[in-house]
Amino acid sequence: MLYDVNLQISYLYDTPVSGGRHIVRVLPLSIGGRQRLVAGTVGVNPGPGERVDHNDFFENPMSSILFRNAHERLDIRMQARVHVDMPEPAADFSPRVADLPEDIANYWSLDAGSPHHYTGASPRLKDCPEIAEYARAIAKPDMTIRAIATAVCARIHKDFTYDPKATNVDTTPREAFKLKRGVCQDFTHVMIVALRSLGIPAGYVSGFLRTIPPAGKERLEGADAMHAWVRFWCGRVNGWLELDPTNNIPAGTDHIVVAYGRDYADVAPVIGILKGYGQHKTTQAVDVIPVRQTA
Repeated sequence: MLYDVNLQISYLYDTPVSGGRHIVRVLPLSIGGRQRLVAGTVGVNPGPGERVDHNDFFENPMSSILFRNAHERLDIRMQARVHVDMPEPAADFSPRVADLPEDIANYWSLDAGSPHHYTGASPRLKDCPEIAEYARAIAKPDMTIRAIATAVCARIHKDFTYDPKATNVDTTPREAFKLKRGVCQDFTHVMIVALRSLGIPAGYVSGFLRTIPPAGKERLEGADAMHAWVRFWCGRVNGWLELDPTNNIPAGTDHIVVAYGRDYADVAPVIGILKGYGQHKTTQAVDVIPVRQTA
């Protein structure tokens, strides 16, 4: 599938702010055998005093921007053309949980895709006994890693209600789990904590969803803003796979990856600091439009 993706994030401040330093991660990735960024730009208005484009540790494209002059509004716009060709998952050769530690131990690299980075706690995801108990009730000793992840994904989708008003960006997995409500970030964080509690390496995927559903299919939840889903490591043979607990589906050609990380803190579209007082209003608009390809 070929898509044109447009994103606009706007911040409107009550009073002029200054000294802003931000990191922006909104440009889709190029991933061998999965996704190719054909062309893309990230524009910022007003123009920053300094800008450096580079990749972070997890190989996600990012822009570091600095503002010296006061401004009342900040607009960030991303435009990209992306080709997505998500292959069908191979047969399930993932190990059982009891055998996974050996596969992890035999992964000697600490590169960006190493499962070692995705076990245990991370900046936003601490151990949660309630979620761990929930995961243990789903996982059975004879199940493979992939089967467990699929079952956890389906159970979260069944037990949780998609509700944009129930949580905010700072809601913890424990709080979202208690509410059994939230948005894609909450579904994703709860699933990551659940899988890690079982010893399964799991991480956060930030990206976009196709806005217009195929004929005869329902519209997917979370398509009006940036979306999130889960990647989990299935051992040396199957490697990393991705599941979307918000919609209870494997990530496919409707899913466009922007960034990989341990949790939301690693992939937030915009983070930073500035000098000012008062409140601000944030708006986000996303369009993911399929492009008709000619033979």
